[in-house]
Formats: sequence, structure tokens, C-alpha cells
Amino acid sequence: MSKPHLLIVEARFYADLADELALGAIEAIEAAGGSWERVSVPGALEIPAAVKFASIGSSRTFDGYVALGSVIRGETSHYDSVCNESARGLQDLALNFNLAIGNGILTVEDYDQAWARAKRDQKNKGAGAAEAAIALIQLKSQFGTV
Repeated sequence: MSKPHLLIVEARFYADLADELALGAIEAIEAAGGSWERVSVPGALEIPAAVKFASIGSSRTFDGYVALGSVIRGETSHYDSVCNESARGLQDLALNFNLAIGNGILTVEDYDQAWARAKRDQKNKGAGAAEAAIALIQLKSQFGTV
């Protein structure tokens, strides 16, 4: 497999968390010898559309995608819709268009939980999402479905 080129799509609603998640993803991609580009969208619901725009009809080619964002529970049921629909959208893209997508959208109860999952010296889910995308890229290559 050649060196993977990934697109990091990040929701900027919580910019500080997005930056930390992205730094973890970038570290993981570079550790794997890959390269990356980074784009931002307003929130988690927009991530699947951005991945589709980049993967279908774009003049640029990506081997995989890293979806990053944070959804923190609020006072309304909007949280459930955002969590479920962003995950469903990414899964639909992966299955319907044969895309390697690492889902690093945090779905948490509060800001402290988000930081525990974003900090690079803790559970950084940005790195985990990048590693998942790279693993799927390798699996596609193994099965000849690139």
C-alpha cells in the first residue's frame, strides 16, 4: 500500500476540542507515513455532507476520511438527533460508497468528558479515528477494493 492521503473533516462548534482532536489525528497519520488535508464545517451534522462532497466528484483524491467533532448533551433532545444522524450519515457513506472513514465525533454528557476524550495525553479519539481510517484503507487494499 502506498502512503495514505486522508481528509480530516472537523466540526468547529467547539473549536478548542476540535483543534486537540485534529492534532491527535495528524500525529497518527504522520506516524503511519501518511499525509493529510484539513477542512472544517460548522457542526457534526455537516460532516457527512463534507465527506460526500470530497469523495464524489472532487478533483482531489483521498484514501480515507477522519470525522472529528464534539456533541455535548444539552437541555433538549437535539443532542440525540445530532449524535444519531451524524453517525448514521458516516456509516451510510462508508457502506454505500466503499469509503474508509474513522469516526471521531465525541458524544458526551459534559465538557469534562469531552476533554478527557480529546486530550492527546489521555484518550485522544482524534488519533483513534485516524488509526481506524488507516486500518480500513489497508483492509480495502488487502481485498483489492481500492
